Amino acid sequence: GFHGYWAKDWTKIDPNFGTKEDLKELVAIAHKKGIRILLDAVINHTGPVTEKDPVWPSDWVRTEPQCSYDNYKNTISCTLVKNLPDIKTESDEAVVLPPQLVAKWKSEGRYEQEVKELDDFFSRTGYPRAPRFYIMKWLTDYITEFGIDGYRVDTVKHTEESVWQEFKTECDFAFEQYKKNNADKVLDDNNFYLVGEVYNYAISHGKSFDFGDKKVNYFDKAFNSLINFELKWNVKQMAEKDVFHKYDSILQNGLKDYGILNYLTSHDDGQPFDKERKLTYKTATMLLLTPGTSQVYYGDESARDLTIEGTVGDATLRSFMNWDAISNNNETKKLLEHWQKLGQFRNNHMAVGAGKHQLISDENGLVFSRVRKDDKVVIGILLSKGSKTIDVSSIFNNDDELKDFYSNQTVKVKNGKVSLNSEFDIVLLEK
Repeated sequence: GFHGYWAKDWTKIDPNFGTKEDLKELVAIAHKKGIRILLDAVINHTGPVTEKDPVWPSDWVRTEPQCSYDNYKNTISCTLVKNLPDIKTESDEAVVLPPQLVAKWKSEGRYEQEVKELDDFFSRTGYPRAPRFYIMKWLTDYITEFGIDGYRVDTVKHTEESVWQEFKTECDFAFEQYKKNNADKVLDDNNFYLVGEVYNYAISHGKSFDFGDKKVNYFDKAFNSLINFELKWNVKQMAEKDVFHKYDSILQNGLKDYGILNYLTSHDDGQPFDKERKLTYKTATMLLLTPGTSQVYYGDESARDLTIEGTVGDATLRSFMNWDAISNNNETKKLLEHWQKLGQFRNNHMAVGAGKHQLISDENGLVFSRVRKDDKVVIGILLSKGSKTIDVSSIFNNDDELKDFYSNQTVKVKNGKVSLNSEFDIVLLEK
């Protein structure tokens, strides 16, 4: 599989993605541009069993039963899908390295080095040599070696929640080590970032995911944020102002100090918000202006086709990027510019995603403010094209000079309002 979820050696980068040097270069260049890098972490399963990839020893994995997802146990102590052996993350029994991994490392001339590192890790931590701790060691090495900024953790609910608290402890330690050893490369004093994929978690659940027979809080002592599977339904079923109000009220109260990661398209959600790509501007506006963190899936910004003939399952969501359209199609260029303006404005103002939301008016379109400490913006969407007057008196003072980031024009506040003329139905006001 080219998606990278089918591990047979956690210590090695899939050669289809490049080399260790390529990853080092990616992180270095991204950091120079102020971009953080998250990798995807899988702890709960190996790759599928094939003739070339025999099953790992039975003290490492179980191969049955298959998960039925109808309660806590049948989501955790089982194989995710057919032929994906499940790591025994509940076990504290010491295990030795799988023979196929020993053979691989010996053939690559690095067996002694890998064993020494494992000995050092278990000596430092005092953990039993149980399967999950081997994998945590291998995953946290990417932090100390490459300086990655976070993990998007896969299949979180298929593992005991205590595993993620242990994982956070090791990630935090590794990030501190990296910062100590690479003082010249440290971007800021942010902590290591963990976002979890608890499949079907929704912001409406608050802090706890309900298995039916048990509720589990994955936030405390583990994840900064969880992927929110709900936004696509909210945007379909609710008015824009109600979506913003709902997300603001939950994030500022029950989920205070934590986050959610919103998406409208993804690599494995067969029911995206806009599969036919008919609402591409609305996708951008709602994804990038809804409180929370935004996950833009590649090609959202260029209306990449999601209905590829002849594909099976998720493959239709993973089509080739439409570079030609970005270069040659004027409609695609216009759409990309819309995404870029919203994305840059959001990047310039933490208030957009993390600030307090306040409705100003919903009479002629929707006008609202977002405030986070000293960062204040006023945003208008669904406005009339042409001339428009916007009340900014709750945020800005008379005679303040404001810029509409979207149309790139400067306006002055008079009598608590600004008037401007633009061909767009959206306004992004900043001081």
